[in-house]
Amino acid sequence: MKSGFLDKLIARLDRVEPGEVQSLVTRLVRENGFFESVFESLQEGLFITDLDGNITYINHSAGRLFGLNTTQCVGQQIDATIRGLSWSKLADPKKVVSRDMEIFYPEHRLLNFYLAPILHETEDESRSQSLGFLLLVRDITNSSKEAEAMMESEKLNALTLLAAGVAHEIGNPLNSLGIHLQLMSRKIRKLPDEVAAGLNEHLVTAQAEIARLDNILKEFLQAIRPTAPKREPKQLHEILRSTLSVIEPELKQRNVQVALEMADSLPLLELDSEQIQQAIYNLIRNAAQALPADGGIITISSQLNDYDVTLSIQDEGSGIPPEVMGSIFEPYHSTKESGTGLGLLIVRRILREHGGEIEIESQEGVGSKVKLYFPLNEPGMRMLESSSDSIIEVEPIQPNSPS
Repeated sequence: MKSGFLDKLIARLDRVEPGEVQSLVTRLVRENGFFESVFESLQEGLFITDLDGNITYINHSAGRLFGLNTTQCVGQQIDATIRGLSWSKLADPKKVVSRDMEIFYPEHRLLNFYLAPILHETEDESRSQSLGFLLLVRDITNSSKEAEAMMESEKLNALTLLAAGVAHEIGNPLNSLGIHLQLMSRKIRKLPDEVAAGLNEHLVTAQAEIARLDNILKEFLQAIRPTAPKREPKQLHEILRSTLSVIEPELKQRNVQVALEMADSLPLLELDSEQIQQAIYNLIRNAAQALPADGGIITISSQLNDYDVTLSIQDEGSGIPPEVMGSIFEPYHSTKESGTGLGLLIVRRILREHGGEIEIESQEGVGSKVKLYFPLNEPGMRMLESSSDSIIEVEPIQPNSPS
């Protein structure tokens, strides 16, 4: 419909024949229905507001993105409907605004919105009148995750190149130093006791530092170039018990108790028991180190659903500061003074090699909870409730009749 059509129609309404009025009204209804059908077919969320930010139209995609009732929203102020949107700062009849936003309800998503004024041309072509605003919202969650995964891949590729040089430049000298210290140890044994005692003290310190450097090197190489898992049907609870028996002396020394809340039974999973044990060991050790000096409790629980097995490790320690949470999986980023920052990177790599994932929840001063998700080998099937909105009926294609 051409710009100014309604204005012209109203101006000459007293001169229009009744039959013509009916034809024009029919045309208006038909074109309004057409545009509404177009808006409802969009995957993007669409809001139309007046100049004051009151919603005059909202499509179902917008209602789905923000968890809104589209009927109830009409007439409401848009910044009261979308929490955190500052209408007074964004709405400008002379500007087009494009911003990203993060929402947490009804789902955690990243969105991009485009806010533009709806302009109406007046008889004076050099001027235009603003009738309201159009807000178009796009879901960019998946594209953001893909970009993040690409950046992570580029970082790991760069670190892989560095790993080859590190292994050569540091590994060989460390081995040489270890051999020479062993030779020195043999010669020290032949010296008088009063002389050997002082030298042995320095020797033990040197050997301990070499062992620490060697461990850092191994952790680095393992984080960057993990070995492919050798999967076999394993019981996750058995791997957990084996890990607890290994780390038990260290937990006792720190006065740490472990509370187990295990599922009644778990199915066998295709796991590399050594790698999973290493991942669980790192997480339990991290939890123990986060507890106060006088000890505390670590709660380990397991759950089973139709899709995966979840193993949770929770502590009541110092927690992770909010400003650190975003970089906990980055190499060499550690909250501990003597940490390498590679432990969580190794754990995540092991989980992903098994088709699983790791999730961390933490509150500073309260504690942290790490969840490990292991996919089931044969996940169960779940029937979804039927919905008229999600069912498309297609006419069967009739075969061509033979000529």
